[in-house]
Amino acid sequence: MADFSLLDISASALRAQSQRMNASASNLANANSVAGPDGEPYKAKQVIFEQQLASGGVRVKEVVESQAEARMEYNPGHPLANAEGYVAKPNVDPVAEMVDMIAASRSYQANIEVMNTSKDLLQRTLSIGKGS
Repeated sequence: MADFSLLDISASALRAQSQRMNASASNLANANSVAGPDGEPYKAKQVIFEQQLASGGVRVKEVVESQAEARMEYNPGHPLANAEGYVAKPNVDPVAEMVDMIAASRSYQANIEVMNTSKDLLQRTLSIGKGS
């Protein structure tokens, strides 16, 4: 039934947007960290979506690390400062992350509305069948 494919499409979008919000939350949580266990600063994660041609939905193709350079902050007293007194900080842009999180949240909400409307229409269709 075609109506159920609409629910599948919206469900795939919910899963994808949820993963996008998780990546943004991780990026924001690590925005001010200094170095990980490997000695390198955190690298921002970016979620790449891919269209599913068979179902019309979407899925997360991959989560990649940003290739942007680490932010260098002058702090000569810090134990991880380099010879010039700079500390490597994550390549996270908090403003861009907040914008991305808001966009993912709005998309998530829109897909919830699609699912609720679809469910309501399916229930009304079933009630019409009962009345006959």
